Parts: sequence; structure tokens; C-alpha cells
Amino acid sequence: MPTLDRDGDVYLLNLGDDENRFNPEWVGAVSALLDEVAAAEGPRALVTTATGKIWSNGLDLEWMGQNAGAIPEFVPTVHGLFGQMLALPVPAVAAIQGHCFAAGGMLAVAHDFRVMRADRGFFCLPEVDINIPFTPAMAALIQARLSKATAHEAMTTGRRYGGTDALAAGIVDDAVGEEEVVARAVERAAALAGKAGPTLGAIKEGMYGPALALLRDTTPIALG
Repeated sequence: MPTLDRDGDVYLLNLGDDENRFNPEWVGAVSALLDEVAAAEGPRALVTTATGKIWSNGLDLEWMGQNAGAIPEFVPTVHGLFGQMLALPVPAVAAIQGHCFAAGGMLAVAHDFRVMRADRGFFCLPEVDINIPFTPAMAALIQARLSKATAHEAMTTGRRYGGTDALAAGIVDDAVGEEEVVARAVERAAALAGKAGPTLGAIKEGMYGPALALLRDTTPIALG
């Protein structure tokens, strides 16, 4: 399960040590930790990482298969987590040490910045290959945070981007060696910690208002 630690002004949110898939328990845990960071006082920033080969593999398809009737109510909570990260009044950097797929990729792009391992691991939005269309809220998030050309390619082809390819496409801001991922993310985050607070939150609200309106809509929605 996700955990939260602190190193000086930087909070370290670890998504877990398995596939870190989105199910109600996991989403609720991450959301609660983000609330804790947002409510803290003083300079602060967030780095989100994980342990092992995977940053996040997206929706928990096994849970969804066993709880089909709950999916329409669950999807808005996933949207809500994306919106919570997108509007977080704290500088947020994703430290992507491994695979970052589907909803995991969307959570990553909702951060302010991303640092990815250069030599192994992929960023991928595979919905076109797994026959799960993007919801309007998901599409709005991706298109708000990636260039038009990159969003189009990522969403319509399901391309797997390695770290250097993701850097070239503007998906991530740094592509570094395995041992440097967290350190570089912490460095980026710490330099911005003094900017945390209501003004930063208001700026993000203004920048991403249309996407946030969709992400905060609690109307039940089915996938597919």
C-alpha cells in the first residue's frame, strides 16, 4: 500500500512495491496522503515514486472483473485522484523508476514534472489496444498536459515510450540512470518547495479549469 515519508521540505509518496493498480482501497489511500501533503504548512513539495519494476500499471482489471457493478461509481473516484494531483497546491514531481501504463500514465502527467529512468521501463497509454476508450475527463487531462502531437500519438497508437523517447516527446522532463531518478526528482521538488500554497493552487485552477471540471464530475460513468 502507498506510504508517505518526509525528507526536509520534500514529501516522498511511495505508491507501493507491486503493480500499484487503481482499485478503491489504493485510490483512497493515495488520495488521503495527498490531502495530508496539501494541508501541511510551510515550504513543501511532493515526489511520487514506487518500489520495483513498476510505477503503476493502471486500473485494477482483476478487481473490475469481479466488481462490474461498482465500476460506474469507481471511475469518478479515479478521475478525482487525477484532479487532486493536477490541482495540488504543492509542487509535484513524479519519479518514474519503472513501467508507467494507462491510468498510471495519467497520474504521472497530472504531476507538474516527471523524471524517468532512461534505460528501462516504458510510459504507455494502451487503451486503444485493450479496447477501453478514454473518458472525456481522461482525454482532457492528457491533452491539457501533453503537446497535441504527442497526445495524439500516445492516445491513438498505444506507443511504448522508453525514457529517452519520452524525453524527446516532452512526456518527461528528465531521463536519467536508475540510481538518479529519485535524487533528480527530489532536487527538482526541493527547489520549488517555497512556492507551495494557495497561490500555486489558484494558478493551477486557472490553467486547467476545463479539465478539472470534467475530472471533478461525480456522475457515474461506464468504461467501454
